[in-house]
This record gives sequence, structure tokens and C-alpha cells, in this order.
Amino acid sequence: MTDGAQRIAIVTGAGHGIGREIAIQLAAEGITVVVADISADRAQAVAGEIGEQAFSYRVDVRDRDSIDALVTAVIDRFGRIDILVNNAGIYPNSPFLETSEEEWDAVFDTNLKGMFLISQAVARRMTEQGIKGRIVNLSSGASISGRAGAAHYCSSKAAINMLTKVMAIELTPKGITVNAVAPGLIEVPDWEHTDEYINAIVSGIPAGRIGQPADIARAVTFLVSPDSDFISGSVMFVDGGSSAGRTTLPLSKRRDR
Repeated sequence: MTDGAQRIAIVTGAGHGIGREIAIQLAAEGITVVVADISADRAQAVAGEIGEQAFSYRVDVRDRDSIDALVTAVIDRFGRIDILVNNAGIYPNSPFLETSEEEWDAVFDTNLKGMFLISQAVARRMTEQGIKGRIVNLSSGASISGRAGAAHYCSSKAAINMLTKVMAIELTPKGITVNAVAPGLIEVPDWEHTDEYINAIVSGIPAGRIGQPADIARAVTFLVSPDSDFISGSVMFVDGGSSAGRTTLPLSKRRDR
């Protein structure tokens, strides 16, 4: 993908959880990783954990100036960007009738607008330099299956699926593949789910377990590898089979007559 050059990846929201695991896995594949997060401390901690193949930058994906500063800094330091993983996102829970306009805007500004802004900035640099790049957007099982308390989150993730497809249509001819990974329920530090909620989710997962950040990181690693060269515009569900259908229904049988 880079004619033998060292590949450079930006991972947003890489200071914790899924983003952290993605950054670690990409670095293990020999990729130099820019650990980008709204928290400079978290970004520095993850970069330090990875070692010399990682560098930290603070970025607010809602702010075009912050994004431009990040992209310029990466180009100045490394000369190129080969991979962008759009992982930054927030997921508050509020009943629909109680969701404020401010909370709605915060979710869409971070999850969708931020993805648009940084993808546009990075893709422009990729095309200018003729780089056959990779962009991976983090979607969610919530993009196709609604749940109470997440009107804003589910809507933002559904929009990400379509954004991914349109980006793929326009950017793939330029040599940049664009795909999305849609996690199911993933266990991350400091989550606040109740046992009741977790058990309800697991009951609908054919694999019989919730996911781990490493499950998502492996999918992302595949999508940025040469093996995925003919894949673009896809949404890969990594959810143990929970998106396959109504998994908790019993076998359908005709009534005796």
C-alpha cells in the first residue's frame, strides 16, 4: 500500500477502550501509530505503553482547526498518512422525551461531524500524495437495531454507515478504501451497564459472550491490510452473530390441528 514505506496511522479516541486496543494492535503489525485523543494525558499514556512506534497528539474532532493542526503535525513529522481509524465517539443515554438539544448536538458533532471533518482532511492529503490509503470508521450494532435511551446514538451510527458508503464511492477510484466496523456490546473499562442489561444482550448473541476490544482491533487490522484491497464500502459487524436476526425466538412450528 505504501511501496515499502513505513505506514503511518492516525487512530482517534485512542486514549482508552477500543481505540487503545486498535492502536496497540496496529503497532504490533509494524505500523507507526498516532494516538489521538481529546485527553492529552490518556493519549500520552497509551503511546508510552506502546513505545517508540507510537506518538500522541491531542485532538478535538469537533473542531476543524484542531484537526488541521493534527494533520499538519503528522505530515510535518512523518511525511504521509496511510491509515485513518475513526474511533472517537460518545454514547450518552437519555429517554427520547428527555433528550436535550445540547446532548443531541454533542453526539452528532462528535460521532458524525467529527468523522466527516477528519476524514476529509486526511483524504485530501492522501489524494494529493497519491497514497493508496485506508479509512476505517467505527459504527455500531446500534446502527441497525434501535434501543431505548439512544435515539441520538443510534441515529448517528446509522448515518455513519451511509457516510462510509458514499465515501467509498468517491474515494475508492482515488486508491483509498473506506469501510466500517460495527461492534456489538464490547467490554471496556469503566462501563456502567447493569447486569440486567448485559444478560439481556448476551441472551441474543449466538456466540454466547460479549465482545472484547481485541475482537474489534483484529477486524480493523484486517481492513487496513493488503488482504482487504478489494473491500470498500462494507460495514463489518463484529458482534458474535447478534445482528443476524431475532436470535431469541424458538423454532417455529405449525400448530396441531
